[in-house]
Amino acid sequence: MRINMHETRRAIITRLLRVALQTICKIDDKEFIEAIRGHKNEQALFPGPMIIAINHTNFLEVPMLVTQSYPKYLTGIVKGETWQNPVMGFLMNTYDAIPINRAGSYLQTFRHVHTLMKDKKAFVVIAPEGTRSGTGILGPGKAGIVQLALLTGAPVLPVIFIGGEKIWINIRHFRRTRLQFRVGRPFRFKYEGRPSKEIKDIMLNELMGQIAALLPVEKQGQYVEQALREPTLLEFL
Repeated sequence: MRINMHETRRAIITRLLRVALQTICKIDDKEFIEAIRGHKNEQALFPGPMIIAINHTNFLEVPMLVTQSYPKYLTGIVKGETWQNPVMGFLMNTYDAIPINRAGSYLQTFRHVHTLMKDKKAFVVIAPEGTRSGTGILGPGKAGIVQLALLTGAPVLPVIFIGGEKIWINIRHFRRTRLQFRVGRPFRFKYEGRPSKEIKDIMLNELMGQIAALLPVEKQGQYVEQALREPTLLEFL
């Protein structure tokens, strides 16, 4: 009964969020929907479980991914402070979001993700930048996502949003914001044994290069050159 109640709550909140998001945004999500949920009678390209690595412009990326992918099971890794806000805490619990202490060890969180992926074949969203840019320009990646991918063995799917930096300006002028999802190629890290810090840094740069390659050049930040390089430690699926 508890599971049914939780799923009912998730379905209701998803419908409400979709209405709210579509009121302020015009969302081009065809590429993402076909990749995650399939199209009509076709199967999804990437059925999961999978780590979705996103660029982080504002707070709307994860709510959009969650609502647009429903009824697929998708959740996100979210900073622990988010639960201090009762409304946000309610939403995070609705979607089984996974708290992370950015000042401490990530290992417990990543083990939780690993279990979740095995039990529910979940898609788990993580923003490698760790913080919002506000400008849409890709910031430096943090190595936690490499550790997560190596621990779980799950493939990584790069997904980006274009247009999110304009939302607040457009809201103030009562305009809808055009947002586009773009999806890259899923990959795993190909490396045997325990990688050194130097190898992990290469892995992170190559991962960020895959995200950057989906963005316009002016939004690629420090990864302009990396976006053009052929990766050496990524195995595309």
